[in-house]
Amino acid sequence: MNQQDKISRLNLTTLLFPLALVLFEFAVYIGNDMAQPAMLQVVQEFGVDTSWVPLSMTAYLLGGALLPWLTGPLSDRFGRRPVLLGGVMWFTASCLATYLVNDIHSYMLLRVLQGFGLCFINAVGYAAIQEAYAETTAVRVTALMANVALIAPLAGPLAGAALVTLAPWRTGFLLIALFSFIALLGLCWKMPETRQPSAEVKLTPRALWQGYSRLLRHGRFVRAALCIPLLAMPLMAWIALSPVLLVEDMGLSALQYGLWQIPVFAGLIGGNLLLALLAERWPLGRSVLVGMWPLLAGLLLMLGSVVFATNRHVYLALGMSLMALGEGLSFAVLYRFALTASIQAKGIVSAGMSMLSMAGYALGIELFRWAYLTAGLPGFAAMALLFSSAFVLLARPQVKLAMAERSDPDLLPQGI
Repeated sequence: MNQQDKISRLNLTTLLFPLALVLFEFAVYIGNDMAQPAMLQVVQEFGVDTSWVPLSMTAYLLGGALLPWLTGPLSDRFGRRPVLLGGVMWFTASCLATYLVNDIHSYMLLRVLQGFGLCFINAVGYAAIQEAYAETTAVRVTALMANVALIAPLAGPLAGAALVTLAPWRTGFLLIALFSFIALLGLCWKMPETRQPSAEVKLTPRALWQGYSRLLRHGRFVRAALCIPLLAMPLMAWIALSPVLLVEDMGLSALQYGLWQIPVFAGLIGGNLLLALLAERWPLGRSVLVGMWPLLAGLLLMLGSVVFATNRHVYLALGMSLMALGEGLSFAVLYRFALTASIQAKGIVSAGMSMLSMAGYALGIELFRWAYLTAGLPGFAAMALLFSSAFVLLARPQVKLAMAERSDPDLLPQGI
C-alpha cells in the first residue's frame, strides 16, 4: 500500500476494519477460554475419563503453532485479504463442525483444526493493520485492539461456565461461530487489500527455507523481535503461576485471588490507553523508554514480597501491576519496530515474529516453572528480574536506533 493511501486519522469508519479483526481475535481466543469449562460435559458424553480435559487446550494450541510459517508467506503471495477471509471462514466452519463429532478422538482432531485460526491473527491480520495505517496511527490502533483482546481470558471462562449450566456444550461453539461469522461480514465489508498478489513470492519448501533463513540471520530483526517475549514473560508467568503463588503459598481465597488480578489487568489496560493517547504527541519510541521506569519500580515492589514477611501478596500484585503498565506503554511500539526492522515482505516477517515469540514464551514459562519449583517465590522474583533486565539492556539500543531513524527520513527502513 502506498504511503499516501495509508490511513492517518481515526474515526468510526476507519476503525471498522480493526474492530472486525479484533472480534475475530476475540472469537479465536474464547475458542479456548470458553471451551475449557465445557470439557467435563464433553468427556462425560464421550465416555472417557477426565485426563482428556487438559488435552483440549493442548490440541488447540498445537493447531495454533502448526501454520504461522505458511500463512504469512501465503498472504505475501496471494494478498492479505483472501488469506485472512479464508482463515475466518475455516475457523467458523470448524466451530460448527462440533455438531458432527461423536467420539473424543474426532473432537481432539477438530480442536487442532480449530486452533488453525490462531495462525491468521498475527501473521496476516496484524500485518495488514500495520500496512493499512500510517505508522503512529498503526501503533494507536494496535494498543486499542490489545484492550479488547484482554477481555477474552476474563470473560471466556465465566461465560463458558455459565453456558454449560444452561445449554448443551456444543452451544458454546455455536456462539463462537456466530462471533466469527459477524467478524467475517465486517472484514468482507471493510478490510482493504494492503498487499497486492505477487507471483515473485514462491511457496516452495526451498524458497520458504531461504526466506526464513535470511530473516533469522538478520541480527537487528532478531534482537527487535526478542524484545517482545522478554518484556511480556513476567506477566505471562504471573498468569500461569499466580494461582499457586497466591492461593497455595500465601493462603488467599479464590475470591481474593480473583480480586488481586484486577489491578494487574488494569495496569496493562491503562498502559495501552496511555500509549494510544500519547502516540501522536511523543516521538515514537519514547513510551518504551518511559515504560522502563514502572517496569523497574514494579520489580522493586515484587522484591518486597520476598524481603517482608507480611502482606507479601500486596507487594507482589502491585509490583506486577506496575510492570503491566510498562508493558502496555511498550508492546505496540516494539511490535512496529520489529516488523519494520527487515525489508522483507511483512507476511513472512510477521510470521517470523510470531514463531520467535511462541518459542520465547514456551522457554520462558518452563524457566519460571523451574525457578519456582526450585526456590519458590524468591525464584519467581529472580527470574522476573533476569527477564526484565535482559529486556532493558536489549531494548534501549534498539529503540534509540529506531527513534534516530525516524527523526531523519533518509534513514528510515524501506516500506515505513
